[in-house]
Amino acid sequence: MAQDEFPGWHGTTIIGVKKAGEVVIAGDGQVSLGQTVIKGTARKVRRLSPGGYDVVAGFAGSTADAFTLLERLEAKLEATPGQLARASVELAKDWRTDKYLQKLEAMLIVSDGKDIFVITGAGDVLEPENDVAAIGSGGNFALAAARGMMDSDRSAEDVARDAMAIAADICVYTNGNLTVEKITA
Repeated sequence: MAQDEFPGWHGTTIIGVKKAGEVVIAGDGQVSLGQTVIKGTARKVRRLSPGGYDVVAGFAGSTADAFTLLERLEAKLEATPGQLARASVELAKDWRTDKYLQKLEAMLIVSDGKDIFVITGAGDVLEPENDVAAIGSGGNFALAAARGMMDSDRSAEDVARDAMAIAADICVYTNGNLTVEKITA
């Protein structure tokens, strides 16, 4: 099968919600190849503890690429304990300039309970304006749903879960099998 005929992997919606002193990162479990669901229970949200400081990370894109980036992020965090912003910028710089890392196809949402960042291969480290970030196939659906709920009395976890349920109802590459991690500052 020619490269341009390959149907391509799809899947994953990851959302990060910061509200009332806590951050929740949630991700669905679906991995699809073309129009076929390959797996419905993948875990795309992880808790890392480099240098004794907890960080929660969710990833969208190639799993192998994402794990490579998570390992690099852990190394950056071990070199700069408790400084997620600095470690994220250092990872983004490496990702942008290193010829090997440039080929990696993934995005990350990371949080230490104080801040949320989206890290991309374009060298971006983005802090969301409205305390909600989302990536992946259904990311825009989850983002819009969560932003609509941020002024309610719902907890960060409730907002994340409900936004992911809405995304799963709309996006064929997103399902309702969630992995949810909560972290406080």
